Amino acid sequence: MLEKCIFDGKYQQAMGMAVECRRLDKLEEAIVGCDNIQGALSYCINLSHQYVNHREYRFEVLRCLVKIYQTLPNPDYLSICQCLMFLGEPETVACILDKLLSGNKDDALLAYQIAFDLVENENQAFLLNVRNRLSSPTPVPSNPDSGPAVQDDQTASTVGTDTEAAGDVQMRDDTSTPNGTAHSVDPNEVAHADRLEKIKGILSGETSIQLALQFLYSHNRSDLLILKTIKQAVEMRNSVCHSATICANAIMHAGTTVDTFLRENLEWLSRATNWAKFSATAGLGVIHRGHLQQGRALMAPYLPQSGAVGGGSPYSEGGALYALGLIHANHGEGIKQFLRESLRNSSAEVIQHGACLGLGLAALGTADEEIYEDIKNVLYTDSAVAGEAAGIGMGLLMVGTASEKASEMLAYAHDTQHEKIIRGLSLGIALTVYGREEEADTLIEQMTRDQDPILRYGDVSDDVRRTAVMALGFVLYNEPEQTPRIVSLLSESY
Repeated sequence: MLEKCIFDGKYQQAMGMAVECRRLDKLEEAIVGCDNIQGALSYCINLSHQYVNHREYRFEVLRCLVKIYQTLPNPDYLSICQCLMFLGEPETVACILDKLLSGNKDDALLAYQIAFDLVENENQAFLLNVRNRLSSPTPVPSNPDSGPAVQDDQTASTVGTDTEAAGDVQMRDDTSTPNGTAHSVDPNEVAHADRLEKIKGILSGETSIQLALQFLYSHNRSDLLILKTIKQAVEMRNSVCHSATICANAIMHAGTTVDTFLRENLEWLSRATNWAKFSATAGLGVIHRGHLQQGRALMAPYLPQSGAVGGGSPYSEGGALYALGLIHANHGEGIKQFLRESLRNSSAEVIQHGACLGLGLAALGTADEEIYEDIKNVLYTDSAVAGEAAGIGMGLLMVGTASEKASEMLAYAHDTQHEKIIRGLSLGIALTVYGREEEADTLIEQMTRDQDPILRYGDVSDDVRRTAVMALGFVLYNEPEQTPRIVSLLSESY
């Protein structure tokens, strides 16, 4: 039947059968025999994602497609790099980008587009690996005998005005060395260094985040009247509704940097106490999500002050550290060290709680061993409040890595007496196998058969019922119009 499909030109049917029968040789034959090879390869990529349920076999299909792509006279590097990202091969992606950056202008633009496409997948660990494997820019040669040039460099870096600094650069360009020979700088090397700098900026995610931030700010259509109505409708002394209103504001204005509602209602906001204050401060992180350059400055009034006597509320300070993690979520290179220092320097469990969550978000999926040890040290203090966040933070740090650290976390969950820590660790363990499909089956089986009901989290309890109802929101994420009909009865129940 396969041969007949290929003979009759029914290539899509042939490709589908070859994938289903696990005959990669026939899949390659069908693709190569097709008139539109690029179209056939794109079809196969979609086929592998939609219909191949076994992760390892999907990887085999993608490797086969990459091999075929590379034999083409004009390879589709965009698709190749997407496949390589799913396969987790940053070295090959870095080689392709380096090759394109060394080519003509169109090749360099293609490299930038590939980088933007990779950033869209939000895989911080993969992007960092690609960045680190890109070749470093070749430094411009300097003259060893040029004392004045060093003087100029120092002047350029210290003079406050752009004009003087520019003058120094111009002098160096036009001035001959004492030996009478001018520096010869290869323009190709300069162009390549400039391209490398640009693509590393794109791969850091900062370019995309900045554009998204500008877009969300300029297209913000949130209705403050809704918040005003909610605020007036809830009871003055109902702390749960007060906290929910603050969270609603944060979600409505997520990523827009618009905190008008909070500024206009400072007296009302100040009624938040304890964990409500923690959430209110953390809500600023949701509103300013992606504001990487100014994030720390925005949160400065709430952050722990080193050496300050008395200091502020630990709930505000812990919430501020969590907010920094939310602002820098998945792009934490610039804030990780500060969060680590804050975690080490504090003994207050609420501040440690915020720091663990912030660190987990900032270093999302990077599996950084040093950060893991810092968070683990907090877990081993056996503090219920800090330990719960430590469990979640470890999971965020190891998200999708299927790390063996999960067994270490599970062992501690069995040893501790604190329900909060067990709950945090069980969620963290689940995060470690996020997206690993059949690789997670053993761990799932182990946890569902566990004697501890919190680790099982599948019994008929209020906690499980509440979580199941919340999960409906994720299930119906792409069909919001269906949600009210499905949850209307549930909203009237206990």
